[in-house]
Amino acid sequence: MKQLTDHKVNSVLLGAISDVGQAEWNALADSDVPFLRHEFLSALESSGCVSQASGWEPSHYVCRGLDGHVLAVAPQYIKHHSYGEYVFDWSWADAYQRHGLPYYPKLVSAIPFTPCQSSRLLSAEANQIGADLHASLRSDYLKQCMTACDSGRLSSWHVLFPNHTEPYPDLLKRIGVQYHWFNRDYASFGDFLDRLVSRKRKNIRKERARIAAAALRFEWCPGKSLSGEQLDVFYRLYQSTYEKRGQQAYLSPTFFQTLLQDMAETMLFLFVHDGERTVAGALFFQGEKTLYGRYWGCLEEYDALHFETCYYRGIEWCIQEGLARFDAGAQGEHKLIRGFEPVETCSYHHIAHPAFKAAISDFLQEESRHVEAYIEQAHAALPFKQEAQG
Repeated sequence: MKQLTDHKVNSVLLGAISDVGQAEWNALADSDVPFLRHEFLSALESSGCVSQASGWEPSHYVCRGLDGHVLAVAPQYIKHHSYGEYVFDWSWADAYQRHGLPYYPKLVSAIPFTPCQSSRLLSAEANQIGADLHASLRSDYLKQCMTACDSGRLSSWHVLFPNHTEPYPDLLKRIGVQYHWFNRDYASFGDFLDRLVSRKRKNIRKERARIAAAALRFEWCPGKSLSGEQLDVFYRLYQSTYEKRGQQAYLSPTFFQTLLQDMAETMLFLFVHDGERTVAGALFFQGEKTLYGRYWGCLEEYDALHFETCYYRGIEWCIQEGLARFDAGAQGEHKLIRGFEPVETCSYHHIAHPAFKAAISDFLQEESRHVEAYIEQAHAALPFKQEAQG
């Protein structure tokens, strides 16, 4: 445990989230982001999905006032690989290796296996603790993380999927893109379709008609009412997605069991049945204003079933529940023609080695130009009628 002392704050890097009180952590977390909750991060650790053995060594930033009250926290990990991050730096690691330098371990500020934008430094608001102390918190956070790299123990520090409003001076910025659906005060799914141009509207109706013709039954199941048997079924579905790729699932049955015990009210399962058989399913998390689609799996292939389960049913749920946004997960350019809008994401990177910092900076400048051009093109390709956009 390393400690730095400022004239107003004391900060440490902790090797387990259990060293911070649940209530203290959650008091600083965004109520719209279930993955920032102490329970979610704790479930990752207690299940062993996140650990030194799995290559995710917890190193959480915790800052307290001189009275011992927690003022700021940040979920952080010392990484020994680049799996489960969704911001790809494998080529950087390869370049280090070719030059005989270690890229791992590195420090990552992120929610493991979860590419959702949110604050990375969770802190009390400036109007609660004063502007000077609020500035000291961020200054200490940046100083501690950069010092950990510059000491030679870590090659770099990576802040993944922070809010755009968070300042990270002197770090290299990288941009990316996701696709989110926004609720424009739709009264129904039909109302949403009516805002699309005719060709795209007809395409979605045809996809949904094929699912209707297959006579599949869809069953929403809130986490609070999920049975152990249903969880087992869901896990088989989730695991099948990785097995098809010849990979091992990141998350274990124990992780999902722990989540159901500790934060079932945020979880929403959707099962798809063909007669008596459950053939597909998805798990969503619901925040205060946002629906998050996270895990999906199927045992049999049906035309357009993925779109129906992971997109259209989620859109219907958002309209029904009055949710403002649907984040259906990373990547997926095919979401564009289904009404999901391009959203710029970002990450920030501190590279300790001067020569590699310069090379990566050049790469990111060139990459950013391509991503910005793509986002502009993606907006132009949206299926909305001209008057329905905005």
